[in-house]
Amino acid sequence: MKEKRVVVTGLGALTPLGNSVEDFWNNAIAGTSGAAPITRFDAELFKTRLACELKNFEPQKYLDRKEIKRTDLFSQYALYAASEALEDSGLDLDSLSPFDIGVIWGTGQGGMHTFEEEFKNYVQSNKPPRFNPFFVPKFIANMASGMISIKFGIMGINYTAVSACATGNSAIMDAYNYIKMGKAKVFITGGSEAPITEASVAGFNAMRAMSTRNDAPEEASRPFDTERDGFVMGEGSGALILEDYEHARKRGATIYAEVAGASMTADAYHISATHPEGLGASKAIELALHEAELEPEDVDYVNTHATSTPVGDLSEIKAITKIFGEKPENLAISASKSMTGHLLGAAGAIEAVLSIKAIDEGVVPPTINTSSIDETIPKGLNIITGEALQKNVDVALSNTFGFGGHNAISIFKKV
Repeated sequence: MKEKRVVVTGLGALTPLGNSVEDFWNNAIAGTSGAAPITRFDAELFKTRLACELKNFEPQKYLDRKEIKRTDLFSQYALYAASEALEDSGLDLDSLSPFDIGVIWGTGQGGMHTFEEEFKNYVQSNKPPRFNPFFVPKFIANMASGMISIKFGIMGINYTAVSACATGNSAIMDAYNYIKMGKAKVFITGGSEAPITEASVAGFNAMRAMSTRNDAPEEASRPFDTERDGFVMGEGSGALILEDYEHARKRGATIYAEVAGASMTADAYHISATHPEGLGASKAIELALHEAELEPEDVDYVNTHATSTPVGDLSEIKAITKIFGEKPENLAISASKSMTGHLLGAAGAIEAVLSIKAIDEGVVPPTINTSSIDETIPKGLNIITGEALQKNVDVALSNTFGFGGHNAISIFKKV
C-alpha cells in the first residue's frame, strides 16, 4: 500500500506568550519574554522563584463548570489548545466517521498539580483519609487525550505519548505514522503541561537544572549564552491537526505545511544528561532527513531544543554541526525557549507550531537574552539573536530531547 502524505491543517496554542496562535506568534517574533516571578505558590524560600506562567487563562471559554471541576490544569490546557486547532482547521466532525479521527496527546508529568494538592490535604488532615473521587482520573497522564475524545466524540486511535521533554514531538510523530499507514484520516495531536508546582520546582532545583536569576526573570532563559545557568520552567499547550493530504485537499482545507519526516533515537547514556557528543541526536536528525528525502542543505530553519543548560546546549550544537557542518550557508537557528521557557512535555508541540508558522509567514523567531554566544560554539553557525529574521523557510526542523535519553525530531515543509 502506498504511504499517505500527511499535512497540518489546524493549529492551537496556549503559552506564556499568548492564549492563541496569533498572540503566541506575534509575541514570539517581537522577542517577548514570558518570564516573571512565580505566582502559583509562595516561592520565597525556593532557589528558583521565577517561571513562564500563563497570563489571564480563562478555561471557561472552552469548558463548562463541571469539566473544570473534574480536570487537572494539564487537561484543561489540552482541551483549550485542541479546541482552537479544530476551529482553525474548519473540520466538520459530523461529516466524518468518528472512527476515522484519532487523538495522540503528550505530557511529561500529567496531573502533578492535582496529585500534590490532594496529598498535601491528606497529610495535613487528622481525620480519616478522604480523597476527591476525581483524584485518579484528574492526575493520570492519559486523561488529556481521553477528555479530548470525549468532548468531541472522537472514537479512533487514542492514547498518550510520554518521553519526558521529547514528548510533544513523539506524539506528533506517532500521529503522522498512523495517517501514513492509512489507520486514520485525521489526528488531534500535541502536548500539554502544568508543572509549576512546589514539588516540581523543588525537584528540578535539587538537580541544579533551573536558572536562579531571580533578580531579572525576563533575562533568565539565555540559550547558548556564556552566562546561562539553567532552564526556566514554562506551562501551556500546543495542538496540531494532522490530516491525510488527499482528504484535506478534497475538502478545500488550508494547509500550513506537510510533515515530511520524523525520527526517534535513544542516547543510552544517562538518566538526565544528553550525550556529550550528541550522537543520538545527530542520528535522529539524519534519519528524519532520510525519511523526508531531503539533504541537510535543504533545511532553512532549525528550532532548537536549547533549554539554556550549560551541557545540553553544547551537545545539541555538536549534533547540529555533525549533520549540517560548522558553516551551513542557508541555515538559520533559534531557541524559542528563551521566550517561552521550557514547557517540558508540551515543548515539542508549541515549538512545532512556531516552526510551521515560520514556514507560513517567512519569518524566523529570534533567540533573546543571548548577548555573548558561548565561545566553544562555531562562529559559522547563524544563531538568530535579538530580532526576528525575515527569511523564506521551505523546510523547518524541530529538535526535542528528554530525560532518559529520548531524542525526537520532526521535519515540516512547505506544500
